[in-house]
Amino acid sequence: KEPEPTYEELMEELDALVGLETVKEDIRTMINFLRICKLREERGLKSPELSYHMVFSGNPGTGKTTIARLLSKVYKAIGLLEKGQLVEVDRSGLIAGYQGQTAIKTQEVIQSAIGGVLFIDEAYALVESDNDTYGKECIATILKAMEDHRDELIVIVAGYDDLMEKFIDSNPGLKSRFNKYIHFPDYTEAEMMEIFRIRCKSNGYETEAEAEE
Repeated sequence: KEPEPTYEELMEELDALVGLETVKEDIRTMINFLRICKLREERGLKSPELSYHMVFSGNPGTGKTTIARLLSKVYKAIGLLEKGQLVEVDRSGLIAGYQGQTAIKTQEVIQSAIGGVLFIDEAYALVESDNDTYGKECIATILKAMEDHRDELIVIVAGYDDLMEKFIDSNPGLKSRFNKYIHFPDYTEAEMMEIFRIRCKSNGYETEAEAEE
């Protein structure tokens, strides 16, 4: 079994990511605050009641899953989560085709994420309309699990900026539990070029000047 990465190694991995400067700053600030709260708790001092659930907003391909995966490992390294696994899912992985089965299917996914992070991509698709009873059943199951497993489960929902805002506003339960928002900006052309160079190098390729141009 490979040794678990240390907190310092994980933060180095965060720093090494191309771009995402505002995201990295938000993550560092949040983690530092959580570490202080953890220390206070261990020493018998008062610590604020915190909600660890988050909303990641931005276009596809902006690093949301990468950051969620890294965060799950950081949470384990600082003792916030026991296992630190990331379970990634979308509507198709949570909602069943028959009434009453969605809660069972959603609960199974939740159980696999206990001790780690449940990452729901394109979360706004969970409720496609006001009459979407399957979606509402799914969200109700997730909200109950967030309460029942408060110290064992962190939920991160992700998707487009405007759609995520509407999604959270659509349900008072969602709005009360998700109070940390991180926006993922699009990569610049220079940053995308740097990512391309890194990919090439890691696979043993060198790009010629003409190819880069």
